[in-house]
Amino acid sequence: MTFEEYQKKSHETAFYPVFGKGYVYPALGLASEAGEVAGVIKKIIRDEKGEVSEEKREVLKSELGDVLWYIAQIATEIDINLDKIAEDNITKLLSRKDRGVLGGSGDNR
Repeated sequence: MTFEEYQKKSHETAFYPVFGKGYVYPALGLASEAGEVAGVIKKIIRDEKGEVSEEKREVLKSELGDVLWYIAQIATEIDINLDKIAEDNITKLLSRKDRGVLGGSGDNR
C-alpha cells in the first residue's frame, strides 16, 4: 500500500468534530498519540531494561498506526499528499547526509 492509498482509505474513517479549521482536531490527536508512543517506550526502558518484547512490539505497532492515521488526516485537511511528504522528507535527509549535516540543529541546514 502506498502512502497515497493509505491517505485516501484512512480518510474514509475520519469522523471528528471541526473546531475552526479541520486540521485542529487531528493535530491534537497526533500530539496525544505521540505521547502514548513515548509512554510505552518509557515503560519498556523502566520495566524491561530497554528490551522490546513481541507484546510491546504489537502495542507500539498499534500506537504508531494511530500516529500515522492522524498525520494522514492533517495532510488531507491541508491538501498535501503523503507520498509527496515522504518524498520531500527523504530528499531533505539525504541532502543533509551528503553534506555531512545530519547532526546538529536548525531546519535549514
